[in-house]
Amino acid sequence: MSVTATESGIAAAVADGGPKAATRRHFLPLVVDVAVPIGSYYLLKSGFGMSTMAALGWSSVVPAVRTVWSVVRERTVNALAALILFVNVAGLLLSLVAGDPRLMLAKDSGVSSVIGIGVLVSVMAGRPMMTTAMKPFVTKGDPARTAAWERLIGGSERFRRFERTFSLVWGVALLGECVVRIVGAYTLPVDTMVWLGTVVMIGTMALAMVVSDGLAAGPMEAMVRGEAAGRTGEL
Repeated sequence: MSVTATESGIAAAVADGGPKAATRRHFLPLVVDVAVPIGSYYLLKSGFGMSTMAALGWSSVVPAVRTVWSVVRERTVNALAALILFVNVAGLLLSLVAGDPRLMLAKDSGVSSVIGIGVLVSVMAGRPMMTTAMKPFVTKGDPARTAAWERLIGGSERFRRFERTFSLVWGVALLGECVVRIVGAYTLPVDTMVWLGTVVMIGTMALAMVVSDGLAAGPMEAMVRGEAAGRTGEL
């Protein structure tokens, strides 16, 4: 299957309002990126008698085209979108040269690993990458909460620890997904891994949302709410 913007879109959806927004605003892209490639793979292989390599290759076309179309429509070259497209094209060419369908499946973990490593490095550097996605979810666009966030981020070590934890959870989850999908690509039947890889990806995103909310985003929101209410009471 093709590496798509689905995983990175989850973070953008969180920034727009949390898991409900992720479900609502990214449903159609999820269908295009997940359901269409899986369905077309089995249709091309079983219905039209294509080889495994050919079915994998052609089933990757639709999400790849969607990625290109997103760049053209937005008239900007997003670094992550460019990375996704590069991994798709390079992985496809390499798989065709090697003639290995398992390599084509394994390449799908490339973006997850790059993002996961980037997130973990940002935590160690003291600039957690996922904060940008989390802040709007916690502050909800409210000026009082936004001001409370700024006060806490500047003066509360406990708050900053939660901030680091949020990115740490996502970094570990993405790297874990990468390892599981690579192992599966080389140990399980290709036909099984075509759908199981998608299940692993969606399950990882759902688990990361729940764990990061419980360990970090939830407590941070409570602290922001309390800080905002306390400052309002003083006035």
